[in-house]
Amino acid sequence: MLNVGIVGLPNVGKSTLFNALLQKQVADVSAYPFCTIKPNVGIVEVPDERLALLGKITGINKLVPAAVEFVDIAGLVKGAHKGEGLGNQFLASIREMSLICHLVRFFKDEKIAHVVGEINPAEDVKTINTELILADLQTLDKQKQPRDSQKKEKIFWETVCLLKKELNQGKLAREIKLSEEQRESVEKLFLLTLKPIIYVANIGEEELEKRNKILKSFSRLPVISLSAKMELNLVVLEKEDKEEYLSQYNLKEPGLNRLINLAYETLGLVTFFTITGSKEARAWTIKKGTPALQAAGVVHSDFEKKFIKAQVTSFKNLVEYGGWGKARAAGKARNEGREYLIKDGEVVEFKSGSG
Repeated sequence: MLNVGIVGLPNVGKSTLFNALLQKQVADVSAYPFCTIKPNVGIVEVPDERLALLGKITGINKLVPAAVEFVDIAGLVKGAHKGEGLGNQFLASIREMSLICHLVRFFKDEKIAHVVGEINPAEDVKTINTELILADLQTLDKQKQPRDSQKKEKIFWETVCLLKKELNQGKLAREIKLSEEQRESVEKLFLLTLKPIIYVANIGEEELEKRNKILKSFSRLPVISLSAKMELNLVVLEKEDKEEYLSQYNLKEPGLNRLINLAYETLGLVTFFTITGSKEARAWTIKKGTPALQAAGVVHSDFEKKFIKAQVTSFKNLVEYGGWGKARAAGKARNEGREYLIKDGEVVEFKSGSG
């Protein structure tokens, strides 16, 4: 399952955003640093209108969406790499994440103290990045030149030396041009600055109208803007009230939807669907370019072990023809082998052997 770690300085709104994602109060929201000591973990449904439409067309009531695990990681501070503010514990939590969601404070609120006394988004980003770089340098400094002269070990050591040189110049590992072999050689180190990242600008409701202007300083980064406080208010509203609320700020959908979609896009993920008779329609998450054989294993290990074929149709065809049976009758369902690359939105039925 995709897991996203929400990081940032203390008091930037991480727990508020986490609560909004879970659509209920589960994290301790406080106006003071270090109120979150242990990471809060929650499973969040991925918003996808296609699944509801599949259920409507097929008459299936049990719909199982894809899911994302969000982790509310307590605030990092300057000196975290040396253990300041429980830094070691928090950095260890980040190492386990598929993706880092860096929440940056733009909103002003005199009741909520800023950890360094003033709101400066660019400086806050720099502080977090510096701590992650320093933590990675500690990891790299612990590596020893291998005695083995095999190609694999040689590539590993050359990559470690390159990363140390560049990180000492202030670069993040993900910004350094690495070959596929080099990247794979250091995967075991779980470097923090090599992880994919998205930035979320947490702005006040009164600033939503100016959000595009506010984000200019982040124009070269994967970033969205939202008001975590507003997102938390939205989750308790009925659909019509929610739409009216959003329209006030010329927004078509909640920021949470955009956040999850950006996470998918950044990690190169796609969704496919399965329909089990008249019982269940389910969404599944895979990496873009995943062969049918491996996609079958995501659904059930037996489907991969005893794979025969995958019957595939597009979401558009299933909707247009009103279900699997009619799509098949119209010749819109085709058989594909184990090497076929599953595409986003396809509806798949895996055929497997019994022995």
